[in-house]
Amino acid sequence: MGENNENASDRKSYVGSLFNLGTNFAKKETLDNLPKDWSELHVNGQIYIHDLNAYGRTYNCLNFDLLKKFPFEQLNIYNDTQKILETFRYFRDIITKIGNEQSGGMGFPNFDEEISIIFNRLHIEANDKNLELLAASIFSFILWINGVHERCGQTSYYVTLNLGLATDFIGQKVTGYALDAFRRSGAKVFKPNIVFKVKEGINLKKSDPNYFLFELALSTTCEKMIPTYILCDSESNKNINPKNLSVMGCRTRVVHNIFGESTGIGRGNIANITINLPKIALEVNTAYPSVETEQKVSLFIEKWKKVASLVVDILMDRYKKLIQMDKSYFPTNTAYDLWINDFSTAPTLEEIFRNGTQALGFIGLSETIEILSGSRYYETDYGTEIAMKIVSEMRAYTDNLIEVHNLNFSLLATAGEQISGVLPEKDSMNYCHPVLEKEFYTNSFHVNVDSGLTPFEKIEKEGPFHTLCNGGCISYVEFQSAPISNTEALYELVCHGITCGVHYLGFNFPIDLCNKCGEKGVFDICDSCGSDDITRIRRVSGYLEVLDYFTTGKKNEVKKRRPNT
Repeated sequence: MGENNENASDRKSYVGSLFNLGTNFAKKETLDNLPKDWSELHVNGQIYIHDLNAYGRTYNCLNFDLLKKFPFEQLNIYNDTQKILETFRYFRDIITKIGNEQSGGMGFPNFDEEISIIFNRLHIEANDKNLELLAASIFSFILWINGVHERCGQTSYYVTLNLGLATDFIGQKVTGYALDAFRRSGAKVFKPNIVFKVKEGINLKKSDPNYFLFELALSTTCEKMIPTYILCDSESNKNINPKNLSVMGCRTRVVHNIFGESTGIGRGNIANITINLPKIALEVNTAYPSVETEQKVSLFIEKWKKVASLVVDILMDRYKKLIQMDKSYFPTNTAYDLWINDFSTAPTLEEIFRNGTQALGFIGLSETIEILSGSRYYETDYGTEIAMKIVSEMRAYTDNLIEVHNLNFSLLATAGEQISGVLPEKDSMNYCHPVLEKEFYTNSFHVNVDSGLTPFEKIEKEGPFHTLCNGGCISYVEFQSAPISNTEALYELVCHGITCGVHYLGFNFPIDLCNKCGEKGVFDICDSCGSDDITRIRRVSGYLEVLDYFTTGKKNEVKKRRPNT
């Protein structure tokens, strides 16, 4: 089941099968029309051009500027009940329509505050009846996002609700209702992605007004792995207005903008290309087997820059094709004005999409250091030093691109769902090395999933990379089982993450659900009824899914995962 999925959110359907036929044709057509030296990089696995079928046809993801075109005047003629119901119908409408207009995730940057503002401007009374309807509407909204697989006839929508900062009465209620609804909705409800923004003075400490919501968030995570956490006081976030921070999809971060305010609201990622770091390391190691590690690292960086220069050419070609499109291809964006600039009045698409980012991604840093030095980067101080050197060089390169091209470039710690297995499979055709035997590459800068590091050690090792990966990244701590009610442990790890520079933090553990009797835990055979009809829920990259639908590479990774204890 799900073995041929490109991502774990796909479900089989007639319309989906037709979409796959069309998208495979579009990918081939795109590759055939690219310069040969570009297309060969993708075909050979040197790079991976994400959303290839969307090349020159649309952008990737977006944090909605939700309130700019919200129909306040239209809804003001209704009674309070209708206003609340129509608000959530409006949200569903945007999600459904924007899913046909872009290739990636969508974010509500401040879900709590946005609804609070809507309540205020629509003059909805905060009485018991309306609050009860608000809670029910949020619950229904979460169930809808979790259950719908209508995008392209087969895929769920990648929706992220960012919340936790609103300190007014309605804003606090929204956060509480969302967390409570998610927690009591059952194990098979594992979407949307909910992100809790942790900020001192608002919710981090007991004296903060939203501390009780942070406690609720932690207790919800203890049961269901969600929410995950933006650490607003960490090194890379502390000088940014926390309301301008948000996550789209599983980790994408868009903040700095050379064309206006540094914010994620109304902005998105235009495109992402991942560079296969282990492949470059294998090339260096094969060509120069006897040289010292330091020289290998220099040769690696030199080769990476050559690949990166071609990646930039591809990104620029893709961007130029995008801004030359007719605005009629973006009717939802035009009608709802979800970008930071008014889509409906902008004279050109360039004025809109220049506010997005072009991202250079990477996968397999740990394997790369193991190939070049003989050990995993987190096992020695020297390994950590050269790992930081490589990522620092990549960040400096992308920063320079901003000046060269006058566009927003960023370094993305890629979520390697499909490519985690595809790239090492290709590399195995030409190279032989122990890192290839496990049949998957480790996500971005993460330590290996079987590292055996303690939670605190893992955070310490990965934290410094967060300040370098400004296009988005996440660190996870893996538990053996659900840490039910152990909110103190999670709280300590969140605080440690802030100290270590972690931007975005999540907690993983296996959830097994017996489909016969409903027992939940970690088991191969149900402890209560003996059934082997088990649904297994795991984090695939940045979101949760049923293990049966994982790609082959991610299934191999799951087999190797060990708890951080």
